[in-house]
Amino acid sequence: MNKTPKSLRLHIGLFGRRNVGKSSLLNALTCQSVSIVSPTAGTTTDPVEKPMELLPMGPVLFIDTAGMDDIGALGQLRIQKTHQIFDRTDVGILVTDQGQWADFEESILNELTQRKIPVIVVFNKSDLAEPPADIRERLKAENITTVATIAHTGNGLIDLREALVKSAPEEFIKTPSILGDLVPSGELAVLVVPIDKEAPKGRLILPQVQSIRDILDNDGYCMVVKERELRDALDRLKRPPALVVTDSQAFLKVAADTPSEVLMTSFSILFARLKGDLSEFVRGAMTIDTLNPGDKILICESCSHHPSCEDIGRVKIPRWLHQYVGGDLDFTIIQGHDFPDDLTAFKLVIHCGGCMTNRREMLTRILHCRRAGVPIANYGLTIAYTLGIFQRALGPFPAALDVYNQCQ
Repeated sequence: MNKTPKSLRLHIGLFGRRNVGKSSLLNALTCQSVSIVSPTAGTTTDPVEKPMELLPMGPVLFIDTAGMDDIGALGQLRIQKTHQIFDRTDVGILVTDQGQWADFEESILNELTQRKIPVIVVFNKSDLAEPPADIRERLKAENITTVATIAHTGNGLIDLREALVKSAPEEFIKTPSILGDLVPSGELAVLVVPIDKEAPKGRLILPQVQSIRDILDNDGYCMVVKERELRDALDRLKRPPALVVTDSQAFLKVAADTPSEVLMTSFSILFARLKGDLSEFVRGAMTIDTLNPGDKILICESCSHHPSCEDIGRVKIPRWLHQYVGGDLDFTIIQGHDFPDDLTAFKLVIHCGGCMTNRREMLTRILHCRRAGVPIANYGLTIAYTLGIFQRALGPFPAALDVYNQCQ
């Protein structure tokens, strides 16, 4: 059975002190024993993820976190893991119990609101103590939803589900199209999919599959070819396609074989627009001209695949950048949800397309880079820039072309 990828799910994080009932609340919401429940404080150590269908919203990912009041050296490591969850949270649930509200809860609330993350405050174990009326009134005045629950009996869960639906960000309810605005109804897109050592055996990679589905959802149609067959495929068409999309590593050949009047870009650039901020990535890629041999570059991969000898992030992009800069650069590679707190040592951050992460986490990383004054680009834009086809690859995106022309 096909499953919705985590990156396309609404990420709902549960935060609070130890033993306030976060795990019990998650088990009640999912109707499953997802997290271990115990009277012993600190039972939840690493974040626990549970994907599910939450009607009427659709696919979501609940993330149960360790209590942020944990103690000791190990407790501090657990708190660090919990802080990472803020970066990919679309909706935050702040759980407290027995009417408890103090500076600790205020600090979590501030962390969520400063990040502009919608937050729901849950007063759990409300049978033992009423939520403070003054706190509820203040939160209501600040447009923060509060819910009183008793997790082990299910009381208040309907109210919590309703609050989650109302708090879901608009972009989740109205998911943006990958290329529906680029391939009108009834028009053709040609997708160029290299089959090499990087390609998973027996299947296509996620951005390719999602792009095909998006074209069909928008009543277009597509042709899928390998780079060696592209020219012959185009010659057989009675009229040119609306768009050619390629894997970034085949950029040069595809650019050469695609007529100049046909718009062309890459899957990675499409996902730079879908998951992040295309204009910010364009500006970041253009700083490649300022790099010098020896500069430190951070390569970020959102998936944790086993690298091959021709890995795009570890081998090909470094090679193209070495050639462009005219000397060796110092590369640091990170994977998954890891991201450095201190970016000041790096001259450039280069991120993958982000198909395995959600938009919230990608935008958070862009903000981290902006605060540190470090430019950020993505794989596709970096490759296009180093190969001299940057402007061509931005052809389908007028706003990004404007940024490029302004930065010239």
